Amino acid sequence: MKYIQVENSGPLHGTVHIPGAKNSSLALLAAACLADDVVTLKGIPHIEDVSIIAGISRDIGMAFKQEGGTVVIDPRTVHSAVIDPGKSSKYRASYYYAGALLSKFGKVTIGFPGGDDFVSRPIDQHIKVFKALGAKVYTFEDYYIIEAAELRGADIYFDMLTSGATINAMLAAVRAKGRTILHNAALDPEVVDTAAFLNRIGARIYGAGTERIRIEGVPYLNGGSHTVIPDRLIAGAFLMAAGIQGGQVTVMDVIPEHLGSCLSKMEEIGMDVECGDAHITACRSGQLKATRIRTGMFPGFATDLQQPMTALLLQAQGKSIVTDRVYPKRFAHVPQLRRLGAEIELRRECAFIRGGLPLQGGWVHATDVRAGTCLLLAGLAAEGTVRITGVDHIERGYEDVVGSFQSIGARLSMHELNAQEMPVRGHTNYI
Repeated sequence: MKYIQVENSGPLHGTVHIPGAKNSSLALLAAACLADDVVTLKGIPHIEDVSIIAGISRDIGMAFKQEGGTVVIDPRTVHSAVIDPGKSSKYRASYYYAGALLSKFGKVTIGFPGGDDFVSRPIDQHIKVFKALGAKVYTFEDYYIIEAAELRGADIYFDMLTSGATINAMLAAVRAKGRTILHNAALDPEVVDTAAFLNRIGARIYGAGTERIRIEGVPYLNGGSHTVIPDRLIAGAFLMAAGIQGGQVTVMDVIPEHLGSCLSKMEEIGMDVECGDAHITACRSGQLKATRIRTGMFPGFATDLQQPMTALLLQAQGKSIVTDRVYPKRFAHVPQLRRLGAEIELRRECAFIRGGLPLQGGWVHATDVRAGTCLLLAGLAAEGTVRITGVDHIERGYEDVVGSFQSIGARLSMHELNAQEMPVRGHTNYI
């Protein structure tokens, strides 16, 4: 079992090139199934979720070749719409294959989505979409079946803002007969990116990035090439790293507008931020101030950034409050931070953080990608060595987390856990 070792690193300085967005890549790779010719996707990160998708692609007969950040997909050889439940349960965005394959095959069998489970991530809005377009949905213990002799456009009203269901609705509706209108659609950049790709290969999607999206069904989609947008969540984490103990970090190949709410909060707590056309520089020269964070769907403060922001707020004098109503149970990082000496009290969907206290080294466990980022940032300021297990979760979102942070001066390294290093049950550091 691997672990990441983090040492107190002092002020960080350097430049990081941001990879393609994981959440957008997972949607685009499934969307490629809709095409009727070869698709080339550029900027796809080398992460574990993409490796799982490569396996799913081979299972259903789709040619999948990745060289560097470029993936070439040939959907013309797809012969099956049965997705192995074991593979689909390894990551959350597997549900996109339901929307992407339904119009071509009329029936899709797929396991329930997995990945980071913040107690409950229901797919009821996805099922609502399929039923509205004329499909029947049958659920079983570890998989479900969507079946439709024909998909027809419909007016669909989402009960809540949901990026995943908005994207899945576009995938299912793009080859349905007639017009589909999505009301209360998510505004996320990943929604816009998916629509841009689909339009590039012949779809007719209008209004992506607004709360009302119109899709005119088409019978055929071409092949084509598309470059994924940069990962705003990874960019945000690196910018926050500049505030842990001071320093200056520049992230390159980013779209600053995608990080508006995050950058605003960073300035509010005392960091300096400078934006260019495709870069952002953040630095900290003085004391950080406590604040309140409330997560929300885009353009609000992203739930994926509240965990690394918590690590930053541990360095701010006073009491900060982080409220997450998007995923109210997304606080598995808090007990781990307490192992390092953090004083954080949880009340329902709120974390009350007493900042400015020293952190100590110890063993902690990452339960998801962003929790791992949070623990890594906290470790940069701790007195002593912090060792983070659950590396597989971190690698689901980062192509080279160790190398990337080392490039800005962070002292961390990857190790294999042996029997002598394993924390003993009953010890305060037992995981």
